[in-house]
Amino acid sequence: MLFKMGCPLIILACNTASAKALRTIQQRDLIHEDPTKRVLGVIRPTAEIIGNYTQTKQIGVLGTKGTVQSESYLIEINNFFPDVKVHQQACPLWVPLVENGEHNQPGADYFVKKYLDQVLAKSDEIDTLLLACTHYPLLQEKISAHLPKHIKVVPQGDIVAASLKDYLNRHPEMEQKLTRGGTREFFTTSDDTDDFDHQASMFFSEQVKSEYIPLK
Repeated sequence: MLFKMGCPLIILACNTASAKALRTIQQRDLIHEDPTKRVLGVIRPTAEIIGNYTQTKQIGVLGTKGTVQSESYLIEINNFFPDVKVHQQACPLWVPLVENGEHNQPGADYFVKKYLDQVLAKSDEIDTLLLACTHYPLLQEKISAHLPKHIKVVPQGDIVAASLKDYLNRHPEMEQKLTRGGTREFFTTSDDTDDFDHQASMFFSEQVKSEYIPLK
């Protein structure tokens, strides 16, 4: 659908989708849709740089069950930083907390601390925690409050943005296809646009108005 709208480059801005679907999209679907189009994910650019944050060579990765079970971060980080030990922790209740608007409530602290305690129990040398889900930065303040001061909390937004900038510098033929002006449009495949607008507004800290588009 986004290709039909004229998008030459798409960022699959979800760790679970990047883990489970990106390779299929890149290696199979693009050949049939349009080989000149590009779809990029968020796992590889994060793995390329996350090892630079740790001094102890011990990293905790906080993600959804799907991301953790895929072991994508174990594989990708090992490719770039074979001397770094990765400890994964699924945090299945964090996304529901955010999507139900409970992430700023006192009750969220229990579930934040629960998963942090579990990942830190895997090694007392962890000094870096990667927030490997787009929802988790909304919990970052609570996450940091329950951690020792020496542990760095790393969200992905700036990493992915910097990686995209580098990609466009290396691929001027793609950069020239992109529009300018910084406009944003929101589309959803959910027929409940009001719910989508509410959810998206939390991430952008401003009112979002979306348009429904069918998958077919």
